Amino acid sequence: MPHAKLPRKSTNIDMTAMCDVAFLLLTFFMLATKFKPDEPVVVRTPSSISEIPIPDADIMLITVDPKGRVFFSIDNKLNRKALIENIDEYKKLGLTEQEKTSFAIGSSIGVPFNQLKSYLAADPAQQKQYTEAAAGIPTDTTVDSENNELAAWIRSARNTNPKLRICIKADAETSYPSVKKVIKTLEGWKIFKFNLITGLKAIPTGSAAWDIANKKQPQ
Repeated sequence: MPHAKLPRKSTNIDMTAMCDVAFLLLTFFMLATKFKPDEPVVVRTPSSISEIPIPDADIMLITVDPKGRVFFSIDNKLNRKALIENIDEYKKLGLTEQEKTSFAIGSSIGVPFNQLKSYLAADPAQQKQYTEAAAGIPTDTTVDSENNELAAWIRSARNTNPKLRICIKADAETSYPSVKKVIKTLEGWKIFKFNLITGLKAIPTGSAAWDIANKKQPQ
């Protein structure tokens, strides 16, 4: 006897549930994401052929703008809260909890200690004015100098998080003596390993770096 042929039916997958989940995830990330605060100064880094990436976390960033002003920052809100509490105790600044929270959620700091309390108590618009008028964090070539407040920031940051990787981000037009003070401060704390942030450019053809990149021995 011939077999009865079953009628073919098209496959229909209900995507409603998947769309609902996708939109729920999108809504969650939009509401839960916190945007990184804008940096107080714009720095145009010099170019190099180095392709070594900077770490994604546990970063201590020291920024030097074209005027030689020094700004200091570390990542992670919890790290920043621990840092400002350490600095407050070390320098006897008398910061309130609200001022400490302002530091924890902010960006780089570029004011001396005698202006820090007023800066953190100000609203974002006033903080911007402070930054524009400030001379940056006082820096010197020796860590023992009272004028070297950058040394105090580095000391407290490493005390609260010894895993911090140090990065220096200097503008291409920054004078070398300004960067040298930062490097000398690091050397004063026996820190000889740090990263210099630069922009990437193509490797010059025929150079030793080009030979290495192409696995060739230089002539």
